[in-house]
Amino acid sequence: MESVVVLQGADAPPGMAAVERLAKVTYVREADLAGALQDADALFMWDFWSDALASAWPREGGPSWVHIASAGVDRLLFPRLVEGDTIVTNSRGIFDEPIAEYVLALVLCFAKDLHTTIGLQHRREWRHRETERSDGKSALVVGTGPIGRAIGRRLTAGGLRVTGMGRTARASDPDLGTVLPMEALHEALGSNDYVVLAAPLTDVTRGMIDAAALARMRPGARLINVGRGQLVIEDDLIEALRANVIAGAALDVFATEPLAGSSPLWELPNVIVSPHMSGDTIGWRQELVDLFADNLGRRREGLPLRNVVDKRLGYVPHQPLEEQT
Repeated sequence: MESVVVLQGADAPPGMAAVERLAKVTYVREADLAGALQDADALFMWDFWSDALASAWPREGGPSWVHIASAGVDRLLFPRLVEGDTIVTNSRGIFDEPIAEYVLALVLCFAKDLHTTIGLQHRREWRHRETERSDGKSALVVGTGPIGRAIGRRLTAGGLRVTGMGRTARASDPDLGTVLPMEALHEALGSNDYVVLAAPLTDVTRGMIDAAALARMRPGARLINVGRGQLVIEDDLIEALRANVIAGAALDVFATEPLAGSSPLWELPNVIVSPHMSGDTIGWRQELVDLFADNLGRRREGLPLRNVVDKRLGYVPHQPLEEQT
């Protein structure tokens, strides 16, 4: 029976009975991770916020499989893990549709000025206003993975004209329409009413939205970030919002989380702040455990694992649907 170490944080993963039937499971916190990894066959990174793995990783050997309970894997890709033979899998597929729903809700919130309406209600202030149409607006979705694709489908169904942006340009994509290459970012920013960031954090995407990029956006455009906080230079964004360079921003992720109480983002009237929750719907924790249990079963049966990450690229390369089920 394989040995599985589960790195838990403030809470433990629910519904682990199926996993415990398949493997010897040891639950640890960060302080005990290094000792537990010495003899482990696999690691389940339930605490996907932890940065402890790099320092805890054995100098020789280590688990042959690491699975993280998130779509992002940037916290795992330290040199010894990238260069070694350890397989890394992520929780791709759990968050796609919930995040897409969240993004559509944010677009509608901006168009219908709902955040202002709620604020006025709290102050018992009756102020009639006119709002915008979302139908016919344009959206650039940066990131062509499953989350970006789900966002593209939702926004298209909501009446927006969608363009995608990714590593490889395509003239026709079923979910994102035209897909532009990342090198065309600055050119594309000026042609869209909404810019949605759903890209993984890589050397290419880190800091991609800076002062120069924001200056290329339309004055009436809104930025929505559901990818990683480090995709955006926050100080540049704050200055752009204060100067009305763009009309607004909705941020679900931040460079440092939780967002500091001193951050101006909390109080800017054209900003919507949410605490990294766009993909978290009722039952999501159990779905994460079920995915890990399914992969553990596949590993025992000698079947290909789902969501194998290309460690050099930092994400799961596109695979046909039948290969991911």
